[in-house]
Amino acid sequence: GSEKLPTAVNITWSSINFKTILQWQPKPSGYFYTVEIHGQTSDIKRKCILTSETECDVTDVLRNVKETYTAHILSVMPAEMDNYEEPPFAVSEKFTPYSQTIIGKPEIKDYSQKGSKLNVVFKEPLTPYIFPNGSFQSIQDIFQHDLEYKLYYWKDQSSGKKDVTTKSHNFEVSIDSGKNYCFYVQGIVPSRRENRTGQESTVLCTSVGRNTLDEYGTEVFIILAVIAVAVITLAIVLPVVLCKRKKAKKARAVREKELLNGV
Repeated sequence: GSEKLPTAVNITWSSINFKTILQWQPKPSGYFYTVEIHGQTSDIKRKCILTSETECDVTDVLRNVKETYTAHILSVMPAEMDNYEEPPFAVSEKFTPYSQTIIGKPEIKDYSQKGSKLNVVFKEPLTPYIFPNGSFQSIQDIFQHDLEYKLYYWKDQSSGKKDVTTKSHNFEVSIDSGKNYCFYVQGIVPSRRENRTGQESTVLCTSVGRNTLDEYGTEVFIILAVIAVAVITLAIVLPVVLCKRKKAKKARAVREKELLNGV
């Protein structure tokens, strides 16, 4: 009977920008899984009914992102789905999307360095949830004032980081004129106990006033050094070779003359 069926183990919630996947083990053999999502105030919702997979996208049944959910993963035989007897199941840890989803990478849209000002414009991540008009809600649309962004920036080839915070989509910071800077942006939810910091954007660097040697660094020095050594070597070797050839030519001429006189 169903009591003998294995139940799910190692149940985990994986959530980035509110796209939430439930995962577990083991792979079923001779039976299936059905996922039930239990909210504190909402009705039970079934997902991935009679699946032989060990993961289930539950994003669309977690729309009330501030509610706390648990997942019941039922181990079932197809014929028993309509039985009144409850099949064996395993229960997940509690999950609250609002406090546990990971904030994804912001995308740097534009940046510029003019004089002593560095300007960075970024685009925040979108969620899978949509507005009535069909456009996707952004992370900021859901978190509102709970979400802020930090710009971390530092002089190129230096380790001393500075940071500045904004709740808009751009930064303007004062920097040393003529120096190149590197930076990245990261979302933060200060009110959280865990997962306070999000994923970091790609690190980018400015190239204002960067000359060829800065741009290519050691490679240029090596190439120039090789050329210099070649030129110096040629300058030393060439006169010696020419001198030896001249002496050899002169000696050959003398020998030829002696031979002629002997004849």
